[in-house]
Amino acid sequence: MGLGLWGGRSASRRTRGRSGWRIRWDLSQRRKGEENYDNERFHGVQIECYHAVEVQPLRLDVSLWSADLANLEAEIRRLEPYADSFHFDAADGHFVPALLFFPDLLARLRELTAKEFHVHLMATRPLDLVAAFVDAGADRVTLPLEVGKRARHALETLAERGRRAGISLDLETPVEAVRECLPLIDTLLVMGTEVGVKGKGVDPRVYERLTAAKRLAGERVCVAADGGIRRETVARLREAGADAIVPGSLVCQAEDLPGTVAWLKSL
Repeated sequence: MGLGLWGGRSASRRTRGRSGWRIRWDLSQRRKGEENYDNERFHGVQIECYHAVEVQPLRLDVSLWSADLANLEAEIRRLEPYADSFHFDAADGHFVPALLFFPDLLARLRELTAKEFHVHLMATRPLDLVAAFVDAGADRVTLPLEVGKRARHALETLAERGRRAGISLDLETPVEAVRECLPLIDTLLVMGTEVGVKGKGVDPRVYERLTAAKRLAGERVCVAADGGIRRETVARLREAGADAIVPGSLVCQAEDLPGTVAWLKSL
């Protein structure tokens, strides 16, 4: 990991280097023990030294909840060239009121595409449903941290089944609470709205929460923003630390789908 020079003021910034790479100058990852070096003067200019990390293009985990639910096969064909993965919200009717996608439907859609399927399983007893979604073709399952030990047991089951796993954080849950689960996950879903609903504006607390989540999770874990994904919020979500977003209507109902996706990938 290389070192870059940045007289920074914010917790995380991105810029474009001469090579065209996307770079994060991560002010939270200063090398310990190099405080003297950090405060060196270079040709009379005060500088600080931080890690420079290559940043991948923004991942689009496209939510099919916002697609045309009466024509999901056609929607998958239309969206497949632009999505990095398809996002399925699933629930038990208890953790959140809705039921949303269910295993038999997922299994049928699995036949249509090789694109990654990401299930956000909002269930009070996730172990009751994890196996069914894995059998139906889920590649990754994200579980709410708020169900406590049940989430960890489900994460262990996913590891045993060879599936990738994630944790979601409700707006009221401290980011620090996910620390013990980090070795078991590769995705951290940071909710920007009330869980299990759509069409609401983003809660302004999410920006600081994304920054804290990225600082805690590091580069190995993909930090994704879910909820309130709008044209006017995406750039700020990205700047705050989002590696991925879960776009619904922004992508599914875009008048210019190729142009919208190109813009999102440029952030």
